Amino acid sequence: MNGRGGGNPFSRVLGIDPGSHVTGYGVVEKAHNGLCWVTHGEIRPKKKAPLSECLQLIYEDLREVIEKTTPDALAIEDIFYGKNIQSLIRQGQVRGVAILAGRLMDVPVYEYSPAEIKKSVVGYGRAEKGQVQTMIKAILKLPDLPLPDAADALAVAICHIHFGKLDPI
Repeated sequence: MNGRGGGNPFSRVLGIDPGSHVTGYGVVEKAHNGLCWVTHGEIRPKKKAPLSECLQLIYEDLREVIEKTTPDALAIEDIFYGKNIQSLIRQGQVRGVAILAGRLMDVPVYEYSPAEIKKSVVGYGRAEKGQVQTMIKAILKLPDLPLPDAADALAVAICHIHFGKLDPI
């Protein structure tokens, strides 16, 4: 761990919202006066690209984000069980690539359920995407609403800063 920022060992967190069509990422840092936005974005593989190409792009882009932002922890959203089986399998593959990117860069990886994440930023575990976007904009004092998957990733990072699980996956 980088040990940045005093008593909290997770002062800079990379949040990941894994998806095979869009993978969101967001980095948030805990500061003395609250939370600070570092960066966010979405990784969008080409439509109809082979799965192996999509996974490689996601892996390489996440490694680049890790190299540039040097997070103390990587927090990732756990699989949402209401999707169809094909979506679950692809989401699991993307999660695996994201977890591997973190581990190979010596960044501990933690996971949170969608309900935990939404509750940590909105106060309600069944919040809609638009509510998450609005709260992320307000919490981080962003000039514009972040894109949906990037907002979800920022929410994952904030969730980890607030809850700070001690045992990585």
